[in-house]
This record gives sequence, C-alpha cells and structure tokens, in this order.
Amino acid sequence: MNRFHDLVRTRWRKGHFLCVGLDADYAKIAPLFPADSVADAIFRFNRAIVEATAEYSCAFKPNSAFYEGYGLPGLEALLRTTQFIRENFPELPIILDAKRADIGNTNRGYAKAAFEVFGAHALTVHPYLGKEALGPFLADPDHAVFVLCHTSNPGAGEFQELTVAGRELYKIVADQVSREWNANRNCGLVVGATYPGQLAEVRAIAGDLPLLIPGIGAQGGDLRQTVLHGLTAAGDGIVVNASRSILYASSGADFSVAAAAEAERLDREMRAIWAEFPKK
Repeated sequence: MNRFHDLVRTRWRKGHFLCVGLDADYAKIAPLFPADSVADAIFRFNRAIVEATAEYSCAFKPNSAFYEGYGLPGLEALLRTTQFIRENFPELPIILDAKRADIGNTNRGYAKAAFEVFGAHALTVHPYLGKEALGPFLADPDHAVFVLCHTSNPGAGEFQELTVAGRELYKIVADQVSREWNANRNCGLVVGATYPGQLAEVRAIAGDLPLLIPGIGAQGGDLRQTVLHGLTAAGDGIVVNASRSILYASSGADFSVAAAAEAERLDREMRAIWAEFPKK
C-alpha cells in the first residue's frame, strides 16, 4: 500500500471524503494582499485556506495550471504550499492535478517534478498513450496515479463515450486500469460528479479503486448522488473535490472563515450520507 492510500484511508475511516482544490487565482486574491508579491500572495492565501479546512478534508489538490501561468513566482508559491502542507498537516495527502502524459522518457521528468520537487503523494495522468508510456508512474509503488476516465466537463463525451468494440471508451479505461495497470496497487480513476450515471458504472467496473471526483460546487454536481454512486461496498474509496465554492465563498477579509464554513458544510453532508450507506 502506498503512502497516499495509507493517509487517505485513515481519513476515510473517520468519514472524511472532501478534497479541497487549491486553485488560487491571483487576479481574485490580489486585493486581499495588496502589498505582497505574486508568490507571497498566493502562498498566504493557500496557507489560510489549508489551515481553515484541514479538519474537514481528506486531501488537498493544487492544479498546476494555476501556478504555471504565473511563471517562477507561481511555481514558488506551489512549492511553498506543498511544503507547508507536508510539514504542518502530514496526515493529509497532496494530489498534484497536472494531467500529465507523454512518452516514457518524458514521463520520468514529470514524475520527478511531481513527487520529488513538489512533494505530491499522487498525480493525475491521461491514459491516451497507454500503459507502456505511463510506466514511470505505474511502476512507482510509493505514489498514487489517478487516470482520467470520465471527466466533469460538458464536452467529456466527445471521445470518452465513443463506442469501441461494443463498449464506451471510458468503460474500457476503467477496466484496463483496474485489471491491467494496477499491479502495484497505486491506481485510481478520475470521474466527474456531473455524470452520476457514469460514476455508478465506473464504480461497478473498478471495484475498490479510489475515485477522484471533481465537479461538486461551482460545476453543479449532486453531492448525494456522488457519494452514493461513488462509495465502495465497504463505504470508502472516494475523494470528492471542491475548489471555487470553498476558495471564493467570500471575496472579503473573512475569506478563510467562509471557506471553513463551506468545507464544514460539505463534510457534514457527506458524513450524513455515509452514515446511512449500507457498508459491507
């Protein structure tokens, strides 16, 4: 069992399934820290969000695009954020949402950046290049790999729902990842909350694989259906992400208080649904 699974299962046993997406948009937070540099403003915002929401969470998920877009200051903020989480909340794993995929030689560099430089416990990847290309991720038993399966965006079905050899492509991905790619017990799948029917189908195919589920909050996914369709028979296995609805619950100086309130609400509602779920 890798470190990500060790950490997240501890949180699942306490009924915590919320993942806070640390997608800090400097344009939105700059007024809160007018005297700070880009790196300092983003880091201070993230630090306040992490401190406010940690008790309600099972993981944190920074999306690398929100940091790469600001160049070196953004990357500095990401590095400081992940270091802060690991030093102050070591019980909470970090998922770097970078959606990497390339040939194997290039993927070694992506893996090094995610796991050695930024200290993530898990990384999101594309399946399109196949198992061979993703070898540097799949062969690493110490870190988790979340493979895109059926995503939350409105156009997800353009390719993901194409029928190939009598099955929708996302079902083939779920099957391959769970049966053929998971030799090191380090795989998970990304399935959007905005497609509850497909979420239920993926869970049926994937067995007890962890599911990273974006689409709650600003994207409008239904929380109850997400939890009920996503949980394993044992009553765990879901990492339910919310970003904007937590980060920007308030645009004022009370942003961290408002973020804590929204995180607490989501956590409380999921715990209530989890409590009534018939676990085996």
